[in-house]
Amino acid sequence: MIVPPPASKPGLGMRSKTWAMDLIRKNTPTREEMAQNKYLAPIAHRFLSPELWRFTRRSVPRGVALGLFAAFIIPIGQIFLSAFLALPARANVPLAALVTFVTNPFTLPFWLVIANRIGEFFLRFDAASASVAASQADSGAWAWLTMAYEVGAATILGYLVLSILTPPLGWLLSGWVWRAVVSRKRARRLKAMEARLDQRLGAR
Repeated sequence: MIVPPPASKPGLGMRSKTWAMDLIRKNTPTREEMAQNKYLAPIAHRFLSPELWRFTRRSVPRGVALGLFAAFIIPIGQIFLSAFLALPARANVPLAALVTFVTNPFTLPFWLVIANRIGEFFLRFDAASASVAASQADSGAWAWLTMAYEVGAATILGYLVLSILTPPLGWLLSGWVWRAVVSRKRARRLKAMEARLDQRLGAR
């Protein structure tokens, strides 16, 4: 009697085929958790719709786009905002919630710098007028307040720009990735079917 070798566990010598799905399920709330949340209680019953939890070629790009918008438009409560927006847009709720984690305490310094650079690019502060204002102000707190105002205004504008530009980019990129993944799965299925057919023809 030949004993088949034990199946390898995901992550031990091979990668699980559903590793991306496992990552999403691990880091996003379930339907029941969202339905029980007190902030989402008025529309909790709508989160139980299976349509909002399916990964399709339309719901995935929409979820990514809404998640990016919610991540940059407000500093807190991004998950709830993405969930609210996903309902009328029929976007994937767990994916929209997961994408909001692109802005988190660990990535905050990076995004602050990026947002400030983008804001400065669009505002194009006049260095001459800034120096005149600084010279007219006292050499103490007023100069720091002027600088803080300029930096804060540029950063806020940068976040607004990111909330507008990143959703369409995320929508296009996720749509391309989705099509590539689906095409690869179809190619593997066709190869497997051809291999089984060849085996059957060879056996005859």
